[in-house]
Amino acid sequence: MSSAASAPVFSHLLGPLPPPPPTPMLSTLLLRHRLAAAASSSPTHSTPLRLRALVVAAAAMSSSSAPAPHGGRKPNRLAAEHSPYLLQHAHNPVDWYPWGDEAFQKARAKDVPIFLSIGYSTCHWCHVMEVESFENEEVAKLLNDWFVSIKVDREERPDVDKVYMTYVSALHGGGGWPLSVFLSPDLKPLMGGTYFPPDDKYGRPGFKTVLRKVKEAWETKREALERSGNLVIEQLRDALSTKASSQDVPNDLAAVSVDQCVEQLASRYDPKFGGFGSAPKFPRPVEDYIMLYKFRKHMEAGKESEALNIKKMVTHTLDCMARGGVHDHVGGGFHRYSVDECWHIPHFEKMLYDQGQIVNVYLDTFLITGDEYYSIVARDILDYLRRDMIGKEGEIFSAEDADSAEYEGAPRKKEGAFYVWTSKEIEDTLGENAELFKNHYYVKSSGNCDLSPMSDPHNEFSCKNVLIERKPASSMASKCGKSLDEYSQILGDCRQKLFHVRSKRPRPHLDDKVIVSWNGLAISAFARASQILKSGPSGTLFNFPVTGCNPVEYLEVAENAANFIKEKLYDASSKRLHHSYRNGPSKAPGFLDDYAFLISGLLDLYEFGGKTEWLLWAVQLQVTQDDLFLDKQGGGYFNTPGEDPSVLLRVKEDYDGAEPSGNSVAAINLIRLSSIFDVSKSTGYKSSVEHLLAVFETRLRQLSIALPLMCCAADMLSVPSRKQVVLVGQKGSEEFQDMVAATFSLYDPNRTVIQIDPRNTEEMEFWDCNNADIAQMARSSPLGEPAVAHVCQDFKCSPPVTSPGALRELLNKTLVAASSA
Repeated sequence: MSSAASAPVFSHLLGPLPPPPPTPMLSTLLLRHRLAAAASSSPTHSTPLRLRALVVAAAAMSSSSAPAPHGGRKPNRLAAEHSPYLLQHAHNPVDWYPWGDEAFQKARAKDVPIFLSIGYSTCHWCHVMEVESFENEEVAKLLNDWFVSIKVDREERPDVDKVYMTYVSALHGGGGWPLSVFLSPDLKPLMGGTYFPPDDKYGRPGFKTVLRKVKEAWETKREALERSGNLVIEQLRDALSTKASSQDVPNDLAAVSVDQCVEQLASRYDPKFGGFGSAPKFPRPVEDYIMLYKFRKHMEAGKESEALNIKKMVTHTLDCMARGGVHDHVGGGFHRYSVDECWHIPHFEKMLYDQGQIVNVYLDTFLITGDEYYSIVARDILDYLRRDMIGKEGEIFSAEDADSAEYEGAPRKKEGAFYVWTSKEIEDTLGENAELFKNHYYVKSSGNCDLSPMSDPHNEFSCKNVLIERKPASSMASKCGKSLDEYSQILGDCRQKLFHVRSKRPRPHLDDKVIVSWNGLAISAFARASQILKSGPSGTLFNFPVTGCNPVEYLEVAENAANFIKEKLYDASSKRLHHSYRNGPSKAPGFLDDYAFLISGLLDLYEFGGKTEWLLWAVQLQVTQDDLFLDKQGGGYFNTPGEDPSVLLRVKEDYDGAEPSGNSVAAINLIRLSSIFDVSKSTGYKSSVEHLLAVFETRLRQLSIALPLMCCAADMLSVPSRKQVVLVGQKGSEEFQDMVAATFSLYDPNRTVIQIDPRNTEEMEFWDCNNADIAQMARSSPLGEPAVAHVCQDFKCSPPVTSPGALRELLNKTLVAASSA
């Protein structure tokens, strides 16, 4: 949360309520500008920033950031819910309701405002506010007497969260979690903020003061409050349901948006520590994606110098991230963000949506550079997920908390307790190798959180160390007089010993909710890794926490996750998805992100794994997505089906933040589908993309840095003919799999891969119905060859090739030819 997130929103409550604003309250242009500014300045889906830089008192609170024991209190209504976040509040003295008609009817019957609190189970400051306010009997009495209190898990109901987070962000320039909003009984927002301390401090209103002032305002200025809430919702509805004035996309939109986005990112690049911006630093993989996309465009245009400059920015960023404390060196995976500029001291929660996207960026960089370092980091993340984040049926869980107890039975949890080390712990665990390890990871007896004034301004981590590599292993090995392999082996052995020690500590809370959209991102990463990692040299040595498995094992993980969703979260009769699963499907329907991200994952499962069943399911889901979310007149996709009257806004999301927007992913999905099927279907897919991009044309031109993935989609659509690689043969054969691996050994985001086995009757029937040219290509391939590749682009196909080497040479030639042209 920003330093101004709470107080300004409620500042008017400390004096007389201002008169209601004139209609319109905000111009649509101003409202969109504020939404854009809020989106581009603070990535979505992030825990509110720790308030270390604000007040010492708040910093002290962070050491007590876990729900206190409930002391025998009876459970409230939340005890019947499945959400881990709601269950964390099931013994609060607050008379909580889940989001639903029971709460709404109670508010109408009592004629009182609703207090809506939104957060998620791994949110650090949500824990703080619970301990300080929701466990407080005095606060609970105020809430119970004056309000109807509703608790919402933002991961379970992103549609509800979107309405009220948009309200707070649009009117006051920032937001975060916990989100605290007061509503009228008909659910219109009256006023809102984020985290509040329980009492007034440093000129900031405390939560008890806020509650009293809201009650007073409701009783004395109710009409003005309700009129204001109605006006805000009307303004937001107009601003967020933009319609295209034309279904045509201007010819210059692709180049203008991509170039502008890349230029703006480059202007924000930190040459010392990497990343595109200053502290706090969030991994935002879509930034790296468009930079690598532009690298490829420069190479095709023969602009090698420009391409190398972009590559340097991306590789330096990824190097600094991987060596930093934001990377869990002992257990693998990446934390949510770094509070400082040098990627050192993280906010320690781990989110699934980060892991899947970061893997894909490292995989792409590995293909571009050939540097095995990037492939090993990708394996590190995937192996962390396999070990700690996957259920018995293949489902992939959502997140791990930042907070944990320092020891069993500790009365409070602390942020990062599971991950930090004292110098003595390392010495006692590693013995003779302790000094080497401490030098490598900058471990000091006084603690190492001293690299930036922003890292630990209030000495929360005194004498504690967050592991960070300040120099590459190669230079440190040379300094020790050891070979890189020997040095890396020692470090790996040390990490494994520390891992075993750490595993005996109280673990952070695991949010074992299964979210379809986030699983879609992970499915994509595992599927792509199953082929891309085959490009690594044989005989590679892996060190803990990387397991060094055969990449084919990653494909099995992706398929298991997809099967879990199909069996547990998909209704085959209605062809609809549920949003999430924990002890059963959630009440919430699937949202746009669920469909778009899952379709993307399924397309990768087909292209990299070859089973037509995934392609068929992707096509079916695309039909359902269009039925539920597509604005057929205005263009683009809404984020919700619009069937729940309690959700006041249908938003056309476009911001590519910590997660990409559903519209951006949907646009790329449609482009990919258009290159797979025949003209009759392809035309429809392309028409939908053009209409979608027309909706967001102004944003793409004016604030392209907020939409990097959509910029790439615009450029992909502008490519006259997307490259097709059609692989024909015996899919199970070693020769065929070698050809698949060769196909994916080169970075090319404008490529579609089709795998077809002419011996499979069902497959041939599928292609006969959906693309007769592909079926004919399979039938006319040379007989007796276990694998044949056809490369088609610019409306012509090259002669078929039958060996991986010849295919790699052919794919490289197409890049050289593009460069020459």
